[in-house]
Amino acid sequence: MLIQWYPGHMAKARRMLAENLKLIDVVVELVDARAPRATRNPDFDDLFSTKQRVILLNKSDLASPAETKAWVDHYRAAGIGAMDFVATNSAKRKAAVALIENAAAEKVRRMREKGIAKVVRAMVVGIPNVGKSTFINRIAGASRAQVGDKPGVTRAKQWVKISPYLELMDTPGLLWPKLEDDRLARHLAYIGSIKDDIMDVERLAEALLFTLSELCPAELAARYKLAAPGMTGEALLLAVSQSRGFLLPGGEADTERAARIVLDEYRAGKIAHVTLDPVLEPSEDSGNGAAQ
Repeated sequence: MLIQWYPGHMAKARRMLAENLKLIDVVVELVDARAPRATRNPDFDDLFSTKQRVILLNKSDLASPAETKAWVDHYRAAGIGAMDFVATNSAKRKAAVALIENAAAEKVRRMREKGIAKVVRAMVVGIPNVGKSTFINRIAGASRAQVGDKPGVTRAKQWVKISPYLELMDTPGLLWPKLEDDRLARHLAYIGSIKDDIMDVERLAEALLFTLSELCPAELAARYKLAAPGMTGEALLLAVSQSRGFLLPGGEADTERAARIVLDEYRAGKIAHVTLDPVLEPSEDSGNGAAQ
């Protein structure tokens, strides 16, 4: 899968994050619960190694609840505060604020002993399209940060005051310079973290359909009224086109239209709530008929 992976503004964004670390008490990292491994920038471990960190598994309503819990337990075992979250829902707003404040509690305590009422400043980071700005707006209770459904909406830092003692910095989505794992690249593309207009959407939808035929064959078959087991990605996309009546003049299947529908419906959680990245990695890719 050929992807123009590291646009020029990413290098500028990385410099901006590094330069602003001296202002920050806590780093709040958002990952997509559907693909926690693929949506974690590996550079963050080094970049933020001196800071307290928490991880929010956003869009958890679109992922497997059991896998999300396993990921939260995994991060906590590594000493990183973590929780599932849905930025479009206010149910866990207070819990998220408490998680951030808890990460800074020791610094707040030390400053209090000096007679200083410490304002906690947290930097919200993540790759494009994981929901950072939506998260900040949810925590703030108002539309303070720019939001969009496409990667790359936020291009500069934005400070948002949550309370007299908590401020959040919204930052641009940051990719890493080299993507070496093809499987994780596909997972990023499936969930929309890579712009569709730089990709072959039909090949992408074929690969997604094949992956879903292995992860959730019953749900996939029910959604598109097809017999999924054993079918290749190409055959699955053709079957979806025919099932939905997406035909071009002359009766040829409109597979491009079907591909865009499949991607949109998967991203909206209309096919199934599955996690592409399990905590325990599979020993090998299946690779039968189309890329996973």
